[in-house]
Amino acid sequence: MKKIQLITKILLVAILVAIAFVGIYVQKQNRMENVVKDYTWGMDLTGTRVIELEVSDEKETITKDKDGKVVKEEDKKEDGEYTTEEKEKNPEEVKTLDNYKKSKQILENRLKKLGVNDYIIKLNEETGKIILEIPEDDNTDHTVSNVSQVGKFEIVDSEDTEKVLMDNGDIKLSNVLYNTTTSGTTVYLNIEFNKEGTEKLKNISNEYAKVEDSNDSEEDAEENEENNSDESKDDTEKSEDTKEETKQKEITMQIDGSKMITTSFDEPMENGQIQLSMGQATTERDKINEYIESTTTMATILDTGNMPIEYKVEDNKYTASDITKDMLIKLAIVEAIVAFIGLIVLIIKHKKLGILATIAYIGFIAIYLLLIRYTNVTITLEGLAALAAIYTLNYVCNFKLLNKIKEYDNKERKKAIKDALISFSIKLIPIWILSITFCFINWMPITSFGMAMFWGLALIELYNITITRSFLKG
Repeated sequence: MKKIQLITKILLVAILVAIAFVGIYVQKQNRMENVVKDYTWGMDLTGTRVIELEVSDEKETITKDKDGKVVKEEDKKEDGEYTTEEKEKNPEEVKTLDNYKKSKQILENRLKKLGVNDYIIKLNEETGKIILEIPEDDNTDHTVSNVSQVGKFEIVDSEDTEKVLMDNGDIKLSNVLYNTTTSGTTVYLNIEFNKEGTEKLKNISNEYAKVEDSNDSEEDAEENEENNSDESKDDTEKSEDTKEETKQKEITMQIDGSKMITTSFDEPMENGQIQLSMGQATTERDKINEYIESTTTMATILDTGNMPIEYKVEDNKYTASDITKDMLIKLAIVEAIVAFIGLIVLIIKHKKLGILATIAYIGFIAIYLLLIRYTNVTITLEGLAALAAIYTLNYVCNFKLLNKIKEYDNKERKKAIKDALISFSIKLIPIWILSITFCFINWMPITSFGMAMFWGLALIELYNITITRSFLKG
């Protein structure tokens, strides 16, 4: 039975090693894709995208009809009479230090919500110019194209776009929802309004409710037509007047002037929430991920509020890292050689127990690498140093465990393991304090080191109490 348990443990370690170092590949649209989450790398290792955002000095052309109402270009009629005027996107009265600072803060909030934790953002308080530095990865272009949007949300009357019914100030939060049925998965943008917004939405949904056709009125009209042709003519005129009076009223939801949807309401909206379908139901994973990504971006923009200043991307350039992939590979090889030598020492000195401790140690490395991925630790050069420190600390822990067992001459092995673990845990307390302190320092190199150490220390405690102990207790 003990042999079966040991073989099972070794197989589990082998599976973990395969997942951590190779991955899990599934077939997607005639290609194999690794579903294991990738690492989050810092700017010092991936390179940096530097984006310069200037306060826009552009003007926008406003078109008005003969009644003075603003009309969008796509809504213009061929026989209509229109006038145009130019308006600055950023009038002088909005170019204030407070608005510059508010725009910078909104940019930071958007970056954090989009999962960009390693960034540098600088503001020129005189000109409002913002310089943003973020890591270069597969999502960088998507982040750059969306993070600097104004994010002005409005619900307007579809016929009178200057009549703003609701805006950003009415939003409490925005998030992504999705529903899976037999036809596929549908992604929704969920907008939840605050108390004042909920009341507004209730009133709007009543005012802009769908107009129902009356079959009874049609039957009455036909009966009147048969009885009296003159009355039929009058009824026809009244019917036209009624249609004019009951013309369907609709609202338009828009972000930065771009229409999201034009609709009316089937019923009063009393729960203060609107859910917008973002694309059709689909079973294609890539399409679902695409919908989720775009909807998450939109939710982030709405959730962080609209920027009081409109910016334009003046410069967008990539700066390569001084640390190349070849350097990282060489560093990994050196660490692997050092670890291999250390494990050989354990095996030579402690024989069977050394082999078991080595297997457990390899399992520790695999779980730690997976833990770093799924806890979203941003790996910088300092973070790599923390990884090496954790591997060293865990090796020292295993070394002390084996020495303590040997000291007890393999008698009372459980007590020997317990005493060694307690002693080692006490010695880790100062490192615990240091790592937790580093986690709260708002500077990515230090934060990366602190987070990698924190999760590593937690894993050392838990893994050695459970897995390593089960290998060594006999």
